Amino acid sequence: MPKVSVLTPIYRTNPDFLRETISSVLGQTFSDFELLLVDDCPEDDRESVVCEFSDSRIAYFRNDRNLGITPTRNRLLELAKGEYLAVLDHDDICRSDRFERQVSWLDAHSECGVVSSFIRHIPQNRVVTYPIDAHQIKVSLSHDCIVQHSASMIRKSALAAHRIRYEEAFSPSEDHAMWVRLLPHCEFHIIGEPLLDYRWHEDNTTFTQADKMKAGSFMVQQLAKATVPDLCAEYYSCRDKVSYVKLLGIPFLKIVTSTNFCTVKLFDFLPIVQIKRKVK
Repeated sequence: MPKVSVLTPIYRTNPDFLRETISSVLGQTFSDFELLLVDDCPEDDRESVVCEFSDSRIAYFRNDRNLGITPTRNRLLELAKGEYLAVLDHDDICRSDRFERQVSWLDAHSECGVVSSFIRHIPQNRVVTYPIDAHQIKVSLSHDCIVQHSASMIRKSALAAHRIRYEEAFSPSEDHAMWVRLLPHCEFHIIGEPLLDYRWHEDNTTFTQADKMKAGSFMVQQLAKATVPDLCAEYYSCRDKVSYVKLLGIPFLKIVTSTNFCTVKLFDFLPIVQIKRKVK
């Protein structure tokens, strides 16, 4: 059995981007993994791209019909044999020591169910940071998805023990809903370095499904209020001031100033940067 299962959904991926994604996995310093790719576009598949790589650790599957991202992610969960699940979207790039660093953390911290990291937006070369204090991560997750999904590694047993899967009802915020489901059961950790290059472009779900993202985020926040009310109360009690930056009358940046942090979000839900405040 491999130690790590890498879970990569594919949908009409730019072939060059997919080659870079696969190459970044095969170039990892940690080698005990399987790379599972599930193609959700049978009429325009990317099997020929995957076949360019000759490596027994790669397994390619194609859905008989387009199922959507949530069922495809759940199929990847079902296929995975590894102890740990490394999520990696089809156009992102791992730093060569990502798996080694994350496996080491999970091996050493049995209470931790999810480890992620900072990310770097490409081609802009902009590093996005998140809270690294363990409790602050959980407080922030009760409202915002500050654990980057494509940079995360999940302890499979944490999902299995509590029958947690991706839920279509929250799509395209199914990753945030999964984190909220896990909040009562395990700790989260964010490595304070960018271990993933995240492609920031007009085809991102953030742009193509902005309205659905906003609706999904609201539903996850309601789930959090029912699941972890104490964390939600702490989150709201720390919020001091909310302001917006508008473009052509439309608010596109939200600035939240709390007791300890100043957070800038895009379109009211996607954290861009967080700065720790100096509290006198």
